[in-house]
Amino acid sequence: MKKDIRIVILGGNSFVASNFINLLKKNKIKYLPIFKKNIDLTKTNSIQKLARILKKNDRLVFISAIAPVKNMKMLIQNLSMCKNVFSVLKKKKIEYLLYVSSDAVYSDSKKPISEKSETEPDNLHGFMHLMRENILKLLDIKLCIVRPTLVYGCNDTHNGYGPNQFIRLAQSKKNISLFGKGEERRDHIHVNDVGNAIYFLVNKRYVGTINLVTGRVNSFFKIAEKIKDLYNVKIEYIKRTSPMPHNGYRAFSNNLLRKILPKKNNFTKIFDSINKKEKYKIKWKLNL
Repeated sequence: MKKDIRIVILGGNSFVASNFINLLKKNKIKYLPIFKKNIDLTKTNSIQKLARILKKNDRLVFISAIAPVKNMKMLIQNLSMCKNVFSVLKKKKIEYLLYVSSDAVYSDSKKPISEKSETEPDNLHGFMHLMRENILKLLDIKLCIVRPTLVYGCNDTHNGYGPNQFIRLAQSKKNISLFGKGEERRDHIHVNDVGNAIYFLVNKRYVGTINLVTGRVNSFFKIAEKIKDLYNVKIEYIKRTSPMPHNGYRAFSNNLLRKILPKKNNFTKIFDSINKKEKYKIKWKLNL
């Protein structure tokens, strides 16, 4: 990146931002993380505050979200955040914008999901991200939209069902809770791989929509079984009281991502990551 370039990150202490910021530090690139305590994007005064900060050579990474979206209040708050960012960028010209969306914008499919697959979210969280995408597309700006699938790794600010929760429980010497038989198969991507991809895309000013996925699926049972054996805990099976999400299968194609990223790039294999026994700090409160 050019020396006069600055990366501004909305959601600077978020889970996804962590590795990305480390890469910026390592490569001595100027960056400015924006935290909620500095600018609360849900409030109208954030428009003036953000406008004063942004410069024409800035590249903006928009991660901030109140997530996962579970009710209408959270939906409205998230759309208000996007509306305020939109209002700033409508008048204040910057060099580039990357928005971190979600794979939740896609409808279910028996085939691997690609960037060309239908976007028809079946929950408020996916609807929120799709609405934000459509709002930002109205801007006259170089825009990249990334849609990561389930992200795992250290310092996760959520405690959602999956590898991070399983490891936290095991490291606390508690049994792992698994819904049904754990047969649901999903694509999980390490937070470091997400950070690396965002760094590369921002550096190249890539324009377009791209899925941040590994192209591999693993069952929750296999993941839990590996963690169970590694930490010498047990698995507790919980009877399902509702249909299995995504009919138990949600696979993705990463053909486009592989074409764009350097050929040497290899995605972290989830079982290799588990074997490293990284310390998963418990940060239940989401603080963007």
